[in-house]
Amino acid sequence: MIRIDNVSHQIAGQEILRQVDLDIPQGGLTALVGPNGAGKSTLLSLVARLLSLQLGRIEINGQDLQQISHGDQAQLLAILPQVLTSTHRISVEDLVGFGRYPYSRGRLGPQDRKVIAQVLESFELQEVKHRFLDTLSGGQRQRAYTAMAWAQDTEYLLLDEPLNNLDIAASRSLMSRLKSLAAQQSRTIVIVLHDINYAAGYADHIVAMKAGRVVASGPPQEVVNESFLKAVFDTDAKVITAEDRPLVIV
Repeated sequence: MIRIDNVSHQIAGQEILRQVDLDIPQGGLTALVGPNGAGKSTLLSLVARLLSLQLGRIEINGQDLQQISHGDQAQLLAILPQVLTSTHRISVEDLVGFGRYPYSRGRLGPQDRKVIAQVLESFELQEVKHRFLDTLSGGQRQRAYTAMAWAQDTEYLLLDEPLNNLDIAASRSLMSRLKSLAAQQSRTIVIVLHDINYAAGYADHIVAMKAGRVVASGPPQEVVNESFLKAVFDTDAKVITAEDRPLVIV
């Protein structure tokens, strides 16, 4: 479990997070949703220690995050941020291999290569593993980056808006794959999403944020309704049920 206790955060004097208290359950897929500027990415960055904690406490599996060494954290938690700096002139297989760095320190061994092969298969990247990233479609490229993070073989995986710039087919494919892999391998995925229907359709748990605060948390079937949309997104929209999941009609 990730426990966030009384966390506040400012950037350039502006309060981004305000006394956030939140427990992210262990296992399955948790979606962070909310309007632009709600603080979702900032919260994810604090959990990953990409930003320094200013006020409050974050625990992972009962351990104070600040007391976990960076080496141990790299084998416990992985993050795929929105802004990726890897050069596109790298093969898919080599990119996925970067995910093994916390274990291999750049010198891949037999176990690392086994994991890489398994991840390439899980993300259906075997046929393109020797291709450079800049020769792939947007969906394939995002799948490759996500596979790199998955190859880090951590209990927790944080994904910041991985569906950006993906079409509906690529988005559905990636969400379905992540949900299945999380269940099969007993991992915890925390994912920032803009589209409430992807969150409602695939997440086991939804956390809604607005103006730096958590305003709702729970299973999609209990959280997503018309009053929720009004309170969180300031919008009027109809919500129906499809295959036991809420669906927003826009």
